[in-house]
Amino acid sequence: MADTVELLDLAGIGAGPFNLSVAALAADNLPAMATRFFDAQSRYIWHEGLMLPETHLQTGFLKDLVTGVDPTSRWSFLNYLVAHRRFYRFLNAELPTVSRAEFSDYLRWAAEGLDNVWLDHPVREVTHDGEHFHLRTDARHFRARHLCVGSGKRPWLPDFARDFQGERCLHAESVALRARDFTNQRVVVVGGGQSGADIFLNGLRGHWGPPKTLHWLSRRRNFQPLDETAFTNEYFTPGYTRQFADLDADVRRREVAAQKYASDGITPAALLTIYQALYNRFDVMGEPRWAHLLPHREAADMVRCGDGFGLTAVHGPTGIRERFDADVVIFATGFASALPDCLAPLAESIGRDERGEATVGRHFLYDWQGGTDSRIYAVNAGRSRYGIAEPQLSLMAWRSGVILNHLSGREVFDLEDDQGPIEWRPLNPDGAAQ
Repeated sequence: MADTVELLDLAGIGAGPFNLSVAALAADNLPAMATRFFDAQSRYIWHEGLMLPETHLQTGFLKDLVTGVDPTSRWSFLNYLVAHRRFYRFLNAELPTVSRAEFSDYLRWAAEGLDNVWLDHPVREVTHDGEHFHLRTDARHFRARHLCVGSGKRPWLPDFARDFQGERCLHAESVALRARDFTNQRVVVVGGGQSGADIFLNGLRGHWGPPKTLHWLSRRRNFQPLDETAFTNEYFTPGYTRQFADLDADVRRREVAAQKYASDGITPAALLTIYQALYNRFDVMGEPRWAHLLPHREAADMVRCGDGFGLTAVHGPTGIRERFDADVVIFATGFASALPDCLAPLAESIGRDERGEATVGRHFLYDWQGGTDSRIYAVNAGRSRYGIAEPQLSLMAWRSGVILNHLSGREVFDLEDDQGPIEWRPLNPDGAAQ
């Protein structure tokens, strides 16, 4: 007689912060629902390759796994502080944001404490038999009624750099994975977002040894600050996200592009720290200027030059091509959406947009046609549908509540919010007198 294959109501692919939020809220609020979240990591750490000294989140600590919809949950960041006996010291430190290291440790604490999170269990393949999903790990086989995909995005490199990938041409996501020595090296950082800023600042401080030269290139017109003012932060609210999802696709794309620096700028604190460090080192102390900030340049090509590289960039205002010789090139060029490899058997049944990206509909569901009673939820995959808040931590708990309410068919979480100060929808669509 064949062994019975365990049946899950919801199986999670990946246990990054977004799926970890779903797991935490399900564990305490839907105990009768069989949920399991599988992750390849045996030692939980969030973005280990970006774990540089003194790097911080761009969001506040209340935007944790659960607080937005379940503030009494034992998996809140505040409870993490209490459990680690440093609640008062955290308050006294008056930190505007949480360090990456502390937030990663908070996520580890939750992942290791949740019974429905299985670390060291990578999902190798997912198929569907017309009724259930079948998940295969290295050691087990599971059935699941529904999936929640939270495996994260993949590092993006420009085409011209991919053949050079290695220890001296790398994506920012791996820069902290091992000890590096940039002493007397010509280092070029490409990318004008927060990761580029963090890497440049650590290079300037000699974290990897004192470089010979340090160039920071960005195709942005300047090193743009994150817009984190009060009205801009209304983009990161359920009310705005709901109305955004109802807009036409072309309008959503236009709005996402216009809101870039509400989510993808550099924190003002980091910019000020960099400027002060440059001023002190090169103006006050009089060092020869070996660090250079180069905005409005787009990296266009790269060739091998002995043990190093020749990087060509186009100067935006003039169109002039510039050449930068480098021993080390670090691309802080972000991440791209991609289905995890284990979903390859289902890929042809998942809808795509004109750019080839999987499309996400209401309730954070993939447009999947493979089974009428089976659903595939997706987290951090619907930026073009839900706006700039989708890849951020800000609405993580709210999104998890939306998914779990839909999955359970009832209002487990109260997701309503009072009207904010901004009216996003038309007030007078028919032109009637007010």
